[in-house]
Amino acid sequence: MVSPIASRMEYHFSKWVDQPEFIFELAYKITRDFIIGVDDVLQPLIDRARLISYSAKEAWVSSMVQLLSEFLSKRIFSSLAERYKEKQMKSEVILSWLHLIDLIVLFDKRIQLLLSSETSMFSTDLDRVESLSGNTSVLMIFGNRPDWLKIWAKIELKNACNKLKTDLKDERAWNVDGKEGAELPFDTQHFLISTREDHKAPLIAESALRITWEMVERCQTMPVILPRLEFIRLTAVRFLWYFFKVLLVRCKRTEITPYNPDDEALVRVCGSINAAKYIESRLRQWSDDVNFLEMKLVENVPSIRRKDKKTDINFFGEEIQSLSELATNWLMEIISVLLHQFENLSWEYVQKMKHYDQQPEDLAPVEASGAMDLTISVDFVEPLDALRCHLILLRMTLNATDFLDLWRSLAEGLDHFLSCSNITCGIHFFDRGIYQFETDMQALFSIFQPFCVRPEAFFPSTIEIMKC
Repeated sequence: MVSPIASRMEYHFSKWVDQPEFIFELAYKITRDFIIGVDDVLQPLIDRARLISYSAKEAWVSSMVQLLSEFLSKRIFSSLAERYKEKQMKSEVILSWLHLIDLIVLFDKRIQLLLSSETSMFSTDLDRVESLSGNTSVLMIFGNRPDWLKIWAKIELKNACNKLKTDLKDERAWNVDGKEGAELPFDTQHFLISTREDHKAPLIAESALRITWEMVERCQTMPVILPRLEFIRLTAVRFLWYFFKVLLVRCKRTEITPYNPDDEALVRVCGSINAAKYIESRLRQWSDDVNFLEMKLVENVPSIRRKDKKTDINFFGEEIQSLSELATNWLMEIISVLLHQFENLSWEYVQKMKHYDQQPEDLAPVEASGAMDLTISVDFVEPLDALRCHLILLRMTLNATDFLDLWRSLAEGLDHFLSCSNITCGIHFFDRGIYQFETDMQALFSIFQPFCVRPEAFFPSTIEIMKC
C-alpha cells in the first residue's frame, strides 16, 4: 500500500529540499488521512487471519516514518554532513541542521500523539508503550549513523554554549530575584529547600538548567537507548561541565582576603555556591527519573562501560560530586578568611589579655550597645563588629543549609583559636581580668544568638576556660 504512494511523495519531497517544513507537513497529512481507512479496511482482514497483537495503523505509521527517514538521510542529511566539513559552509549548515531537528522533534511528537489517540482502548499500557517505541521516530536516522549523531551533538552543544553566553551578558544574570537581600526568619522550615528562590541561586542557574533540559528533550523520541544515552553525554552533560567552569572561574576571579573581606566579593562567591547547590539538587531529582535510571542501567553493562569508569547508580554522579566539592571548597574558603580576619583584628586584645598582670590599665572597658547591656574591651570591639556584619551579610545571601554549616564551623574555629591562644594566662590572679574575659566571651556568644538558643554550647573549650 505504501509503495505507490511513496513514489508520488518523493516527487514532491524533491521539490522541497530547501523548504523541509513542507516535506514534514505533507508526510503528516498523508499519514493522518489514510489512518482511518487503514483501520477500517485492513484491520478486519488482519483480525480475520488471527494475527494477534498486529496493528495495521501502527504498521502504516511506521512505514510512513521510515519512508520520510530514508528520504531525509539520502537527500538532506548526507549533503549537510558533507558541507559541515567545509569551514566556510559550517555556519549555514548549523542553522539548517538545527531547523531540521526542530521539525523532526515536532513531527515525532505529532505522530506519537496520533498513535496514542488511535490506540485501542482494550490494549494494555505495556502494549501501548511497546507499540509507540518502535520505528515511529524519524530520529532513528541517528541510531544508524553514529557519525551524524556526533555532528548533531557538536552543533547542539555549541548552540547551547552560545545561549548561555548571551544570558551571561544580561546584568541581571547573577541576581536572585526582586527581593534579593531581604532577611528571612531563621527557622527549620528554611532547610526544606527545593526551589531556586529557596536556594537563593542566581537566575543564571535556572537558565543553565533550562538549556540542559532542552537538549535532553531533543532526543526523547529516539527509540534506541544507546544513541540517546550517547547524545545526552555529548551535549547536556558536557554543557553542565562548561557551566561548572563558569562558576569556578567566577569564584577564582573574586579576591577575598583576611585583611579586608569585601562584601561584594563575598556575595559573588555565595552566588556561585548557591548555584552549585541548586543545580546539584535538581540533578539528583533528574537522576531518579525512570528514563535516566534506564539509561544508567544500560551504561553500567560491563560490555558498554569504560574500564576507567566506576559503576554508579546515579546518572549524574560525577557532576553531582563536582558541584558538591565546588560548594564545599569555597564555603571553607569563606570560613578560613573570616577566621583569619578575626585572628588579625583581635591580636592586640589577645596580647593584652595575656599580659594583663603587667598592664591592666590598658584594658579600659567601653560600653556596648543597649541590646547587649555589657562592657566590652576596646580592642575586642572591632573583631566582634566585623564578625557580626559578615554573618548578617552571609545570612542574607547564602542558602540556609550552607549558612548553618558556616556559622557552626566559625564557632568551632573561634573556640579552637581562643582555647589555644593561652589568653587567660595573665588574668588568673585578677578578679577584674576574669570578669572582663567572661564579659567579652558573652559578647561573642551573643553574635550567634540569632541562630540558636544556646550559642555557648558551640564553644565547649572556651566555657571550660571560663569555669577554671
